[in-house]
Amino acid sequence: MTQSTRSNIATEQAARIAKRLLNHWKHKFEVAESEDLFQIFMPSATVQLSPVKNALAVEIIALQPDTDLPRLEQVVLDHLIRMGQEELTAQWQRSS
Repeated sequence: MTQSTRSNIATEQAARIAKRLLNHWKHKFEVAESEDLFQIFMPSATVQLSPVKNALAVEIIALQPDTDLPRLEQVVLDHLIRMGQEELTAQWQRSS
């Protein structure tokens, strides 16, 4: 059973911070990029970033049953804050 968590994070610079995060992590993980989707392939999860109007849609898809989603939520949010140099908040919604 795949677990995932998602959030729409309000920001005016969604595409810019998604691209910066992709570039930041591409040295550690495989990444993929298209016009409207940025993907980061971690060993235990895939992070998908989709810039939408006034927000960045983020989805973290666990690849293993023991993936620590709460920790990954915080790691991704912390990195997005660093990349955007603005205060961001996320309301995560988990599903399995």
